Amino acid sequence: MCLLDAVTEWSADHVVCRAVGHTDPAHPLRAHGRLGAANGIEYAAQAMAVHGALVAGTEAAPRQGYLTSVRGATLHVERLDDLPGPLDVRAERLSGDASNVLYRFTVDHAGRCLLEGRAAVVLDADSLNPNKDPQP
Repeated sequence: MCLLDAVTEWSADHVVCRAVGHTDPAHPLRAHGRLGAANGIEYAAQAMAVHGALVAGTEAAPRQGYLTSVRGATLHVERLDDLPGPLDVRAERLSGDASNVLYRFTVDHAGRCLLEGRAAVVLDADSLNPNKDPQP
């Protein structure tokens, strides 16, 4: 499931993506006739994944990341599907190393912040487990 439609800006420290499908009645995260604002966290997680891929470039193999925590999340609206026009999804890398990254994220609509928070991502978590059987 890809919720983002375009990358509008990026650098080593951040990415801004655009999404337009949030008003679609067939949206894959829609429930009970609406798309709740908490689903914006999935938009942000996808922006973080895009950022990781862009920063890695074509020289490195893609790394698998797991969203391990979301902190300080504030929802400023109840839903996303009643907002006409695109959403802007920003993920800013605050810190990190080879196996962990901390991002700040926002989802905006027409200059208004809809939700914001911080998220921790663990990269290649399976490779960190010394008890895991190696793949054939």
